[in-house]
Amino acid sequence: MNARNMKNRIGINNMGLKRIGEEKIIKAHVRSAKMKIWIIRGTTMVLLWTCLVQLTALGDVWGPSVLKGWPSVTQDSHSLDAKFLSTVPARVLPHMRVYRNNGYLMVSCNGGLNQMRSAICDMVAIARFLNVTLIVPELDKTSFWADPSEFEDIFDVDHFITSLRDEVQILKQLPPRLKQRVDLGIVHTMPPVSWSHISYYHNQILPLIKKYEVVHLNRTDARLDNNAQPIDLQKLRCRVNFNALRFTPQIERLGRRVVKLLRQNGPFLVLHLRYEMDMLAFSGCTQGCNPDEVEELTRMRFAYPWWKEKIINSELKRKDGLCPLTPEETALTLKALDIDGDIQIYIAAGEIYCGQRRMSALADAFPKLVRKETLLGANDLQFFQNHSSQMAALDYIVSLESDIFVPTYYGNMAKVVEGHRRYLGFKKTILLNRRLLVELIDKYTSGFLTWDDFSSVVKDAHVARMGSPKRRVVIPNKPKEEDYFYANPEECL
Repeated sequence: MNARNMKNRIGINNMGLKRIGEEKIIKAHVRSAKMKIWIIRGTTMVLLWTCLVQLTALGDVWGPSVLKGWPSVTQDSHSLDAKFLSTVPARVLPHMRVYRNNGYLMVSCNGGLNQMRSAICDMVAIARFLNVTLIVPELDKTSFWADPSEFEDIFDVDHFITSLRDEVQILKQLPPRLKQRVDLGIVHTMPPVSWSHISYYHNQILPLIKKYEVVHLNRTDARLDNNAQPIDLQKLRCRVNFNALRFTPQIERLGRRVVKLLRQNGPFLVLHLRYEMDMLAFSGCTQGCNPDEVEELTRMRFAYPWWKEKIINSELKRKDGLCPLTPEETALTLKALDIDGDIQIYIAAGEIYCGQRRMSALADAFPKLVRKETLLGANDLQFFQNHSSQMAALDYIVSLESDIFVPTYYGNMAKVVEGHRRYLGFKKTILLNRRLLVELIDKYTSGFLTWDDFSSVVKDAHVARMGSPKRRVVIPNKPKEEDYFYANPEECL
């Protein structure tokens, strides 16, 4: 009995152990199944999110619809798009382009805001086509305006970097080893040749980057030719200009606020009135100035060594159409073009030279003259004082949104805003024929033309100068005389 009982007990124990083992196996299977379910759920979520990102990104490539915060080409120019007033939507990052890095490109921009803006577009395109890494461009701090602003003070630097990551790698600064070397002054610095084809950078600049690892380009204005470039390069220049170069949220908010204040009182015209003291001193244009003012402007011109042209015949230059229109000439021109005298005119400019005296004729003809300084309080602009590029950024935003844009001189801002307004749907931009206008104005003020004749000729002369679609004028070997790429980026329209 004892032996039988012992066997029974052993059998019972074995059965118990077997059940315990089976339970453990079952529990292990359950845990494994739960784990698989969670893995499947996680994988599904990742796949769904990836699909959503890809579908959203499909519409974020070239067209005007990607222009964060700006109106699309289909909107009515007389109304402020709700998108323009809304907050900037969440960004969908493009896939990062992977390529073998050939080195690093540093650039120091020169000139005012819009000269630097177009230069940045060129430098991004050059870096992309050389397969190098671009360091965030350094802005000009030594020109006449002495604006201490850094890139990130004017442009949204993170958006700039991430929105272009599918084209080129952009870093805020060099890797530590190379930065230390540059800080010690060990860097190859040079100005590239103006108006160059991209092949110049492949053949001349790329070997230097491979040799030195880092090359610093110390001048960036007009360093790429307007025409005969690869179509992908031209489109990338547009993409940088119209999408990647977004102003900082602070500047965007204040610019939208100015536009909203103007819109509350109806349509408005932006007059880019280039009649600041530095413009007159640089150009040597002194029409309407008294002898003391002429002397003051001449002294200023001779005081700045980088203004190379010193002896200037103001009258001859004016007759050739190379001077900005005076406020008095501008008033006559706008009236001759039948611009409504009751329209708001926003002056996009710095301080007008001898402002009260010189602006009286324009104010009499168009009493609703406003400036950012009159629309905003001193507190709103306190952080913009002595920062001319940031002030110019506000004017840029308002200029894009205006019903009519009229520059009195065809400088960098006039050209870049013209091209941007074309991109936004060929918004009305009156490009004044200054050479013809000064001739007609002189005849009218001398009594050789009646007002009706003067007005008729002015209107006829500007029918085809309203920013409508046209081909870019190409003049081989004369890039300064042909149409500027950024004024009419037809490859992107």
